[in-house]
Amino acid sequence: MDSHPNGDISLSNGCISGLNIVNWAVKIAHSLGKAWIPRGSDLKLLYRAMSTATFAPAPPERFTIVQPKTTHTGAPIRPLPKGLPKTTQSLCPECSALIEARIREDRGRVVMEKSCPEHGAFRDVLSSDVRLYLKMEEWSFGDGRGVTNPTVVEAKRCPEDCGLCSMHTSHSGLANLDLTNRCNLTCPVCFANANTAGYVYEPSLDQVRGMLQTLRDEKPVAGRIVQFSGGEPTVYPQFLEALSAARELGFSHIQVATNGIRFAEPEFAQQAKEAGLHTLYLQFDGVTDDVYLRTRGRRLAELKSRAIENVRKAGMKICFVPTIVKGVNDHQVGDILRVALDNIDVVSAISYQPVAFTGRIARAELESKRFTLADFAHAVHRQTGICDPYEDWFPLACVTPFSKLLSALRGELTTHLSCHPQCSLGTYLFVSRSGEAVPVTRFADIGAMLCEMDALSRKVETQRIKMFSKISAWNVLRKHFHENRAPEGLTFNKFLQTLQGLTDKRYGRGESEQEGFTFKTLMVAGMHFMDHYNYDVERVKRCVIHYAAPDGRIYPFCAYNGGPTFRERIEKQYSTPLAEKQATLA
Repeated sequence: MDSHPNGDISLSNGCISGLNIVNWAVKIAHSLGKAWIPRGSDLKLLYRAMSTATFAPAPPERFTIVQPKTTHTGAPIRPLPKGLPKTTQSLCPECSALIEARIREDRGRVVMEKSCPEHGAFRDVLSSDVRLYLKMEEWSFGDGRGVTNPTVVEAKRCPEDCGLCSMHTSHSGLANLDLTNRCNLTCPVCFANANTAGYVYEPSLDQVRGMLQTLRDEKPVAGRIVQFSGGEPTVYPQFLEALSAARELGFSHIQVATNGIRFAEPEFAQQAKEAGLHTLYLQFDGVTDDVYLRTRGRRLAELKSRAIENVRKAGMKICFVPTIVKGVNDHQVGDILRVALDNIDVVSAISYQPVAFTGRIARAELESKRFTLADFAHAVHRQTGICDPYEDWFPLACVTPFSKLLSALRGELTTHLSCHPQCSLGTYLFVSRSGEAVPVTRFADIGAMLCEMDALSRKVETQRIKMFSKISAWNVLRKHFHENRAPEGLTFNKFLQTLQGLTDKRYGRGESEQEGFTFKTLMVAGMHFMDHYNYDVERVKRCVIHYAAPDGRIYPFCAYNGGPTFRERIEKQYSTPLAEKQATLA
C-alpha cells in the first residue's frame, strides 16, 4: 500500500500476489509468544461459525475484543453493555432532563421505557426485531479513543458539555457544515428551515474557511470528508467558493446534501464538479410524485431524473437519501433501490433515514409512525428479495478492523468509524453487467475476515519495520473470498481492485472507473438519527457524524439536531432576522 498526500490509501499492484498473510501472522505471533492467531482448527471454526452466508451468529468464543479504558485525554470509557434488559441515560421529551431509561424485549421488539419525575412515563420502540438488534451488538469491535485536542477538556455531563469533549470516544468520520438555513423548498419533514425559524443563518466565507480549518486541525485524525448542508446549501451565494476552499484545505472527499433543484441545471452541475465537488447526498424520498407532494410539498420526480442525468454527464457520484415515514413512503423502499441499480454508473450508495420526531407527539401516533432499522431491513427483503434481514446486514462500526489494519500498516491513525452498533446497518451489493445484485456477504466470509483483520492489526502495530505494505496484507482476504458464489465477472483480482477503488477515490471514480478497473458496487445502508423519545446518551458519545460550527466547536449529529439541539443555539447566535436578510437579497 502507498499513502498519498490527500490522506487516502491505495493498494499497490503487488497486492494480487505475495506472501501468504496467514503464514506471516503465525510467524509474528510466534515471535511475540502470545495472543490468539488463526491456526488451522481455528480457521475451520471461523468458517463454520462466522460464514455470513450460513450462520454468523457472533464472533468465535476465542476472539477477544480490545476495549480501551479511557479516551486520549483520560476520561473513562464505559464499555457498551450487551444483551437485554439493560439501562442507559436518556432525556425527557418534555423538559430534556437527563433521566435513566430501561431497554428491554417486549413481544419480539426492543423498547425503551423511562420516566421523568415531572412529566411522567414515556415509551418508544427502538427496534421491531430483537434478533436483528442483538446481532448488531455482536459485531462491534470496541470503542475509539476520541480526540487529543477536545474543546471541552474536563467534560462531566453528556450531552450538555459538548463541542467535542474529552468524553467523546470517536473522531469525525463525516463532518457537516451548514452554509445556510434558507431553502428553495418548504418540506414538512425538515428540521432546518429559515421560513419557520424567523431568522437566517448564513456564515460568511471566512467563517466557512474557519470551520473547515477546525475540522482539518482535529487530532490525532484530521477531518477528511466534509459535507456542505443546510437548509439547501446550493442557495448559499458563495457555494462554489466554499467547495474550492474545502479542496484547497486538503479534504479528500467533498459532498453536498441537496434536494437537487440546482443540479437540474447542466451548467451548475459542471461548475460544482470543477470547483471540487465529488458526491451529491441527494434527497430521494420515492419514485412517484404523490410521495414528494406529501414529504416535500411539490412534484419532484422528473426534476430528480434530470439531476441524475446532469451529475452523470459531469462525472460525479450520487448517494440517494430517502427520509422514510411509515405509511407515507415505506412501501417504496424497494423501488428506490431498483432506481439506484438502474443508474449504477452514477449512484454509488443509498442512505435510508427513518424520520426523527422533533416535536411533541402522542404515544399511539409515535408507535404507529415509528420506522426502525429492523423495519427497513425487512422492507428491503420483502420488496426486492435481495438481502436477508439476518444474514446480510452489519452495523457500520463493523468496518473498524479494516481501518485498524490500515493504521497499523501505515504507522499512523486513519479514520475509524467506531460508532454505536445501533446507529446504522448496511451492506454492499456487487452488481454485474447483467444487473444481478449480490450482497458481499454471499461470496465473502465477512465475519471471519473482520475478526482476522482485527487480530492481525494488533500484531502489525508492534512491528518496527513496515515492510508489510510491500508484501500486502490484503492476501488475508484471499481465503475468505469464494469466486464460485460471486456474481459473474467478479474474480479475486477484481475484488481487490474494487476495494482499492473504495479506499482510494482516484481508482473508484473518473477514468479508472470508466476503464473497468473496479466492479460496480452499491452501498445500501440505514441510518437512524435520534429524537427525544429514543435518545440514548451512549450513542451520542460514540457519534462519528459531526457538525462544525462558527463558535469553533464540533458537535455530534444527534446533539446538534436533537437532544440539547445545539443547532438552535448556534443559529440564533450567528443569525440575521429574516426580514432584514430578505431586504438585503431583494
